[in-house]
Amino acid sequence: MAELRTLARPYAKAAFAAAQEQNQLAEWSQVLTVAGQVTANEDIRQLLANPGLEEQKKAELILEIVENGVTDQVRNFFTVLAESRRLPLLSEIATLFNMYRADLERTVDIDVTAAFELTDEQQQKLAQALSAKLERKVSLAASLDKSLIGGVVIRTGDLVIDASVRGKLSKLADALGS
Repeated sequence: MAELRTLARPYAKAAFAAAQEQNQLAEWSQVLTVAGQVTANEDIRQLLANPGLEEQKKAELILEIVENGVTDQVRNFFTVLAESRRLPLLSEIATLFNMYRADLERTVDIDVTAAFELTDEQQQKLAQALSAKLERKVSLAASLDKSLIGGVVIRTGDLVIDASVRGKLSKLADALGS
């Protein structure tokens, strides 16, 4: 994974710079995200690994599937990826691009898993508290996992806050076991 990220980083930075220069961050983000999802499909992966198919044809196929928001600059970017045989990195490129965009726009996506349904008011209060703590605009996605017993688990990027009963019981068991 780290190796893929290392290979994808210069392409993601170049795409981000081009999108920023053209003031088209949202458009590039959408195209790269869809292209990343397309290339994550197992059938498409096998197609991309086919040595009998020209690299430019592979790029055209992906662009045809993506279809919306494909500018000449995006098409040129995909041509460079094809020539460098880097089309399989599109998923990682999209992830990095969206990270750069979120950093620039000072936004963060947060996943909250709770042992109970969070009301809209609770989600709003949590989002406000996290926004103040992280000094970023927060986009919150809540899900339910009754196996947590109680409490919540908050995830964003590398940060995980486990305030669940299951997590506390696990820590207690580890402490007693050592």
